[in-house]
Amino acid sequence: MSNFKKRKHDSKTGETRLRLGMQHDDFRNAAHTLVDRIIDYHKTVSERQTFPNVKPGFMRSLVPDQAPEDAENWPEVFSEIEEVVMKGLTHWFSSGFFGFYATAGSYPSMLGELLTSAIGSIGFSWLSSPSSTELETVMLDWLAKALDLPKFYLHNGTGPGGGVIQGTASESTLVTLLSARDKAIRPQLSIDPNQCRHDINKRLVAYTSNVSNSSVEKAGKIAFVDLKLLESDEMGSLRGKTLLDAIKEDKKNGRIPFYVCATLGTTACCSFDNLEEIEPICEKEGIWLHIDAAYAGSALLCPEFRFIAKGLECSTSFNFNPHKGMMVNLDCSALWFKDSSHVINAMNVNPIYLRHEEMGRAIDYMHWQIPLGRRFRTIKLWFVLRMVGLDGLRNHVRRGIAEAKHLEELVKTDERYEILFPVVLGLVCFRLKPELLGNKIANDENEKLYEAIHHDRRFFITPASVGGKYLIRISTGSLNCSTAKLDEFWKVTREITDKLLTKNKFTI
Repeated sequence: MSNFKKRKHDSKTGETRLRLGMQHDDFRNAAHTLVDRIIDYHKTVSERQTFPNVKPGFMRSLVPDQAPEDAENWPEVFSEIEEVVMKGLTHWFSSGFFGFYATAGSYPSMLGELLTSAIGSIGFSWLSSPSSTELETVMLDWLAKALDLPKFYLHNGTGPGGGVIQGTASESTLVTLLSARDKAIRPQLSIDPNQCRHDINKRLVAYTSNVSNSSVEKAGKIAFVDLKLLESDEMGSLRGKTLLDAIKEDKKNGRIPFYVCATLGTTACCSFDNLEEIEPICEKEGIWLHIDAAYAGSALLCPEFRFIAKGLECSTSFNFNPHKGMMVNLDCSALWFKDSSHVINAMNVNPIYLRHEEMGRAIDYMHWQIPLGRRFRTIKLWFVLRMVGLDGLRNHVRRGIAEAKHLEELVKTDERYEILFPVVLGLVCFRLKPELLGNKIANDENEKLYEAIHHDRRFFITPASVGGKYLIRISTGSLNCSTAKLDEFWKVTREITDKLLTKNKFTI
């Protein structure tokens, strides 16, 4: 029987220490059983129901009202994983998961997470974990080169640029917004020292598309910045004229335009803001241009898809999520700055306990993010880049896009449906045709179709609304996605559609 609470005495040092939970051999045995369980889970995950049959509050009946006073052994805990964790799990790695965007992951990445948790370093400064800082610096250069980003984003480039890993794209957007805000306020204070930062802040105005991710709007709320959602065109793209008109109107009213967030691969429909039109405007007006490529950025690994990012040369910051399309487990969001001094100016605090003798010569990533503490997230990225390789990652991206093209062709074979946006990457947006349903109730009926597929539970999908049109969006490219599974999904969708149309007496 394992000793789960044991005080040991080291006769050589006289040190007394308390080991709680497990001894070394206990951990070795438990880890073996857990790794076996993880492998079995991934081998069979697609046999599970993608979305569980649970209701809010279900967990209360599965666990005690309070934590145990005495330690429990691993076999007891292990035996409850299925009943407690799996019972209410949405299986993102299932071949039937087509919602949101496909989660990324791989065994190399999981190995990296295991090592990261074992090391336990907190790399807020170079001193706190030199390997954490320096491996991240090199890996962000590796990534920037792999994506063919402008050279000013490299740490070893000619300018002051460089990259950092944030937790999510939401954090990246907020960090860039706060950096841009600080950059905009500083010169205004020098013009009129009697002003306070709040006086200037209320004059600032930022812009993004009305199809951009909701995290951009959320960043504006957190930063107390007036963020305007500008109307996109019929393809979900923010155009230069729309932005320029908004800037002119705001400047006429005494406002200070300072930040634009342009999206490559919007969440709702995978649309692309027109960078070639937007970038010259931002450059002329001295406006910070952040590129949110959280989803689409992984596609830049493939030369044939780099056309989606034409016009990056005048951007101020760029972000994408390796944890979406690069087989790296959450959380790993790569963010680059053309000039890192702006984020450092906005985030830098320097109490004596954080100072060290290498300050000024080494990067301290605590000044590049909102929290002080940070995980050693680079190990899993390093493992994936080495054990999968760029060629393997390109093939992974290409497979996901080919799957989307396959589904697009299936949809086109049935005249009851329409594709609403070009299938450029791994997202297909479709709906039942309004003329089939009666234009006035088309959204209602398409919502019923979504709900019927969702409640069927064999597949997990998510809807969206763009330009007043309710649509169903299918995200391909997950680790276990396949054309065979998409064939099965389409068969189920057509069967559900038949029932829905018959019930409501719609015919074509």
